Amino acid sequence: MNTEHYKEKLETEKQTLEAQLQSIAQPSEETPGDWEAKGAGLDVDAADQNERADAVEEYETNIATLKDLELRYREVKDALERINTATYGTCSVCGETISEERLLANPAASTCSAHMNE
Repeated sequence: MNTEHYKEKLETEKQTLEAQLQSIAQPSEETPGDWEAKGAGLDVDAADQNERADAVEEYETNIATLKDLELRYREVKDALERINTATYGTCSVCGETISEERLLANPAASTCSAHMNE
């Protein structure tokens, strides 16, 4: 399998995900490789009640979005690693080849269609 096309798509998606992550989070100091949602950067003591509520809402939204972005970011990084180790395109459950159709739809797929929910 020629993986160059998939590698380019995955690298592009990785860059996009990194930019999105940086807009709502910062790298975790406690857990390398993880991210922490950013707050609103609001001076809570000087803020009124509505501003504090908006800041909390923004933080909660960032946390929810962060989880989805982190999951996809890890999937993309794992797929790039599989390309580097020549295991890309092989189902991690059964060892069969992942269909071209599935990889076109999701270049980060690690399983074949039969095992996509595992």
